[in-house]
Amino acid sequence: MSTHYETIQRAESFTEAFHVAPPAALGARDMWPRKPGLCIRARPAEADAPEGATITRELIPAQWGLVPHWVKSASDGKLRATKLVNAVAETAANSKNFRDAWLQNQRCIVPMQAFWVDDLRSGKAVPTRISRVDGKPMAVAGLWASWSGPEGEPLLSYTLLTVNSNSHALMRRYKPAGNDGFMPVILNEGAVDAWLTVRIEKAKEFMRQYPANWLTANPLETKADKIPKGLF
Repeated sequence: MSTHYETIQRAESFTEAFHVAPPAALGARDMWPRKPGLCIRARPAEADAPEGATITRELIPAQWGLVPHWVKSASDGKLRATKLVNAVAETAANSKNFRDAWLQNQRCIVPMQAFWVDDLRSGKAVPTRISRVDGKPMAVAGLWASWSGPEGEPLLSYTLLTVNSNSHALMRRYKPAGNDGFMPVILNEGAVDAWLTVRIEKAKEFMRQYPANWLTANPLETKADKIPKGLF
């Protein structure tokens, strides 16, 4: 699962790739749990539009790391949010943390340029950037939630949906030893409106691996990597 992704730093991409107006400020490039981010959802009045209908998408500021509506305090929400940045698609509908967002059609997409994973095959964690081969932004399927504090202050938050990647030709390289691997659910361009409005019983049909040959992996170079061996 990914706990670090790269945000979109080109304002025009929001209009070109997602058909929404860009935010007033693009924000930090690196996104980490509990940081303010952006997600895209159908306008609430159109969330129940018939399948195939053209909907109006809206870009909303929200925290990465879901805070379920039933959380009683801001401190409890902060503790939970760090662990709720990813939701496993196979269990989201039955999970206490994600069930209500799933059943209430609170689906969104998270725009990103790339996500990061650790390559552990050498015995040390090598941060590796996963992006589309064509360099275009990714539309990752997610869920959003709204929490209200004791004083009525609202907090919008979101989580990324993930699927098992043990059999994925690329992502299986980054599977932790002895554990299952997971990857974000990346949607094709033509599937975004359908994902935002599809009936609950069909939502799981979108939970599938993105083709490996459409992705590329680039390890992060460090100064140590660039020093020829034997010089020091």
